[in-house]
Amino acid sequence: QVQLVESGGGLVQPGGSLRLSCVGSGFIFNWYEMRWYRQGPGKEREFVASISNDGRRKNYSDSVRGRFIISREDASKTLQLQMNGLEPEDTGIYYCSIRRGSESYWGQGTQVTVSS
Repeated sequence: QVQLVESGGGLVQPGGSLRLSCVGSGFIFNWYEMRWYRQGPGKEREFVASISNDGRRKNYSDSVRGRFIISREDASKTLQLQMNGLEPEDTGIYYCSIRRGSESYWGQGTQVTVSS
């Protein structure tokens, strides 16, 4: 069965950096596009970034483009999100996700808090 486990969240001051990871299992990792989403307090879950199955194509939401970098390491079945220049608006629970057919799969999320 599909399993996605995020880690790396924490408390950071504005302008700081964090690196999130997501380890996948239960599926052939390099067959799937991988995505990061986040959900801030009182907000709906929103798209953050994605990376194609072969790592060649990356997409970012306008709010994070230029600050965040998505990457994948298929050998370790790990998706990463390097977050730089963090802002309070980046606060939320970050989830990694895949879609297989009509079904989406999500990890448990990791909390990122940006505050002074």
